[in-house]
Amino acid sequence: MASIGMLHHRKDPINVRKAYAFAAVAKVEGIDFFYFTPGKVNLERRTILGKTYEKGKWIEKRYSYPDVIYNASPPISDKAADIVDELRNIIPFTSHSVGDKLTVYNKVNKAKKFNQYLIPTSELTNYRVLLNMVENYTKIIVKPLSGHKGAGIFYIEKIGDSYKISKDEQDSIFSENQLEKFIDSHIKQDTYLVQKFITCKTKLGNVYDFRLHVQKGGNGNWLITSIYPRIGKIGSIASNLGNGGYTCIPDIFLKQEFGDNYYNVQKHLEQFALSFSNHFESLYQDTLFDELGIDVGLDEKGRLWIFEVNWRPGPPVIMNVELDVVRNTLQYAQYLANKNKKY
Repeated sequence: MASIGMLHHRKDPINVRKAYAFAAVAKVEGIDFFYFTPGKVNLERRTILGKTYEKGKWIEKRYSYPDVIYNASPPISDKAADIVDELRNIIPFTSHSVGDKLTVYNKVNKAKKFNQYLIPTSELTNYRVLLNMVENYTKIIVKPLSGHKGAGIFYIEKIGDSYKISKDEQDSIFSENQLEKFIDSHIKQDTYLVQKFITCKTKLGNVYDFRLHVQKGGNGNWLITSIYPRIGKIGSIASNLGNGGYTCIPDIFLKQEFGDNYYNVQKHLEQFALSFSNHFESLYQDTLFDELGIDVGLDEKGRLWIFEVNWRPGPPVIMNVELDVVRNTLQYAQYLANKNKKY
């Protein structure tokens, strides 16, 4: 029986919604599962004071090191990070970072095989970079390098000799001098990327994209957990669910937006999800990913563009597939455990 430890920064698994789901599915799958935090690790004795779910409550027990660790959240202190690094050196972890947006872009671009799906992107090192982009494409979007859930994004469109800025659902018209001051104030505080703006809107005018949620299964191969649209509210420049966006049943959305061509669009998204995941993983030497959230859009000509690649995409918010996510994670962890025992 494989032993899987779920590593999280929260002390009590009661406060981690998915912990119970993992405990429940692990029992069905015949996996010895426990929950723990970095502070409960004894590095000298190689033991962990973890918690297991029994008879309706979480019970604390002492465990030997697990075969595999599902690292469900990052450490929140330097001391915890040191402990996690020690564990990572001797125990397989399921999840690994893909890096920031620029790292992802550069890796895919350098490999060339999928660079036709990349949105023209530059690091916003100075105002001249932005000016060149807006001259070339008229409409551009600016994103924080390490941002998430659509936070900090703004949109710029050149209109004659002026520039329209859309940020936080508010529009402003700037002169070039005002725009330069606006950009300079931002790049002093954070690192940004500037991209060509890709028009991806529903028939009603809402911005949207597709989340392609893929995972590794019990055989170590990629599989599709779910594909669903993320639709922004009218007037928004981002479709992220955390910014007031919403989703709906994929089949209904595809039929509504693409009519008789919906099946071809669906197959295109599915094929892309699997082929890109395999290629993307090959770009990271000696790293095996367990899960990816690939955000893509289709422009008015039906061309597919990669918006973002996430390594901790979170559970899908539709179709009640949360238990599928848990099952896939545990089965993949068991696969890693068996694979590691062979060496």
